[in-house]
Amino acid sequence: MEGKEIIPIQNMIYEIRVQKVMLDRDLARLYEVEVKRLNEAVKRNIERFPSEFMFQLTQPEWDNLRSQIATTNKSIAMSRFLPYVFTEHGVLMSSNVLSSKKAIKMSIRIIKVFDQLRKYVLEQSISSVRFEELRKLLMLHIENSDNKFSEHDEAINQIVQVLNNLLEKPKESKRIGF
Repeated sequence: MEGKEIIPIQNMIYEIRVQKVMLDRDLARLYEVEVKRLNEAVKRNIERFPSEFMFQLTQPEWDNLRSQIATTNKSIAMSRFLPYVFTEHGVLMSSNVLSSKKAIKMSIRIIKVFDQLRKYVLEQSISSVRFEELRKLLMLHIENSDNKFSEHDEAINQIVQVLNNLLEKPKESKRIGF
């Protein structure tokens, strides 16, 4: 990969069909093999790649993803074939069918990035649950205050408003890229 632009692995992971996946092109680049060679190895060992490990993008999915990839990479723009994408398990299996030292090292790095992403998402959902619990406790305090205005009620109301803003889910956009 000398002389080539280095892109962090996490920027090569996209969300498609509610799964975190990597493009065959990105895997091939990381493994330092041609995309054609990676796909040939996969096809020779197709029984190792059930649909939950690897699948081919549809044309609309590919068009949408290409429009989101901020690159002028001609190999992506000029591709004649719809790419395959690999889930975390597919990444691991692809390194097994290639069995080069480079593929094995890179798959370990990639799996670690998938694991970091999973931990990040879990931490975010735990934080959201904690905020919701705190908001409910504060709301109970406000409801049980017997309409007596205490010096803390205004501060509690402000805290509840901030928590409501934090918990408010942003409008979901139809994103494919991660």
